[in-house]
Amino acid sequence: MNILVGVAELAPLAKVGGLADAVAALARQWSTMGHRVLVVLPKYRAIDVGAHGFQPTDRVVEVPMGWWREYARLWMGTLPQSTVRVCLLENADYYEREGIYGTAEGYADNDRRFLFLSRALFEVASVLEFSPDIVHAHDYHTALAMPLLKLFYRWQPRFYKTAGVLTIHNIAFQGVTEPARLLPLLGIPWEEFYPGSPWEYFGAVNMLKVGILYADKIATVSPTYAWEIRSTPLGEGLQGVLNVRGEDVVGILNGVDYTEWDPAHDRYLPVPYSVQFLPGKQLNKRRLLSEWAGLSEPELHRNAPLLGMVTRLTEQKGIDLVCHTLERLVAELGICFALLGSGASRYEDFFRYLASRYSRQVFVQFGYNEALAHKIIAAADYLLMPSRYEPCGLTQLYALRYGTIPIVRAVGGLRDTVRQYDPMTGEGWGFLFEDYTPEALRGAVEYALSFYNVQPHWEQLRRNAMACDFSARRSAEQYLQLFEWALERVRAQRA
Repeated sequence: MNILVGVAELAPLAKVGGLADAVAALARQWSTMGHRVLVVLPKYRAIDVGAHGFQPTDRVVEVPMGWWREYARLWMGTLPQSTVRVCLLENADYYEREGIYGTAEGYADNDRRFLFLSRALFEVASVLEFSPDIVHAHDYHTALAMPLLKLFYRWQPRFYKTAGVLTIHNIAFQGVTEPARLLPLLGIPWEEFYPGSPWEYFGAVNMLKVGILYADKIATVSPTYAWEIRSTPLGEGLQGVLNVRGEDVVGILNGVDYTEWDPAHDRYLPVPYSVQFLPGKQLNKRRLLSEWAGLSEPELHRNAPLLGMVTRLTEQKGIDLVCHTLERLVAELGICFALLGSGASRYEDFFRYLASRYSRQVFVQFGYNEALAHKIIAAADYLLMPSRYEPCGLTQLYALRYGTIPIVRAVGGLRDTVRQYDPMTGEGWGFLFEDYTPEALRGAVEYALSFYNVQPHWEQLRRNAMACDFSARRSAEQYLQLFEWALERVRAQRA
């Protein structure tokens, strides 16, 4: 199968969140299974093309944008640790900037930047003579590839049999923009913009809505999230649109690339370990706390439980609950806490205060550091993920493989991947809470801590966690089945 992927992030080249990891893991798996994958990604300023072996080519794509054409030079390379071909689009006007999306509000022309990416997908495929069976779009950034396929490219022989699949990683970001900005660039006549049409959304154009209505199949990143966005306010206003396409919406859990996330072979860890050598996990904890946090031998000997977070500091991630709860846990229970993340300044200010006041217990670094992320997940006894909503979540899946016990709110993919520990049967591998309140979070943390270093529960918990299999191969296989269903739909429409 030929799979053309259009995406705004791809780890390790350009990453803000789990989208980058999920797409990279899927692409690698499809490639190892014998499928031909081509990923198209903007050439952002931050991408170190030399370090990743990308080379400029003499090929340029012409991208229709309204009545004129814009251009991008192609850089070619492969996704690290794979044979997946990756094409970078070099366009200085759109992508020679800081970051990927801009500030918290996003660059003002993100609608145009990602329309360019969506349309360039097809032009790249033509220039590289790649005939896709599937065009796989991700979030609003490439959702417009779905109507572009149906309305403009279906009639080209290269795309005549192509099916379009859209994956929604986070429905909160929809690409809502002014019709006067977008419709002329797309080549959509004004008479197509009316209440109830695919193109109209409360007087605006919603790029994700359009993608949902034109895709042959729609995936979300967990079964529970698929239900939540159709049946609860987590649908962010698109519940009705998704229910129109109800039979075509499927929840597929994101998976983990265990070649990258495996404590027995993790290049970032000072001491590799496995379920057969669990003392190695304690050695990583001691090393992290002594080298990063500067704790002395007597402090290390206290062996206080270490809670870790590797996260974006946003309301979605439940950081307001942490702000209302963490100081009392540190002061009254004597726990240690390690954070790697960045986000809203008010949250960063809180953690700076906490690290200053409890300098021997709270350790914070802002920004993103891949090596430190691995070290925190390996060293922590518990991972904290009290999300307001969580489409899938990958960090809890990494934590499980490292024997780090997740404490999570029972939403989205967290509900699908974390099973409450039952001390009577010894089954389960984490702790969940339902209500979005500081009291519920504190209760879950205190209950989880009641098993810390208490045998046989503590060893059983960690062994259960490390035995979980949430591999990307399972996800890749389920996507291939979804692709087959999408192709059947296209064949039926042509019949």
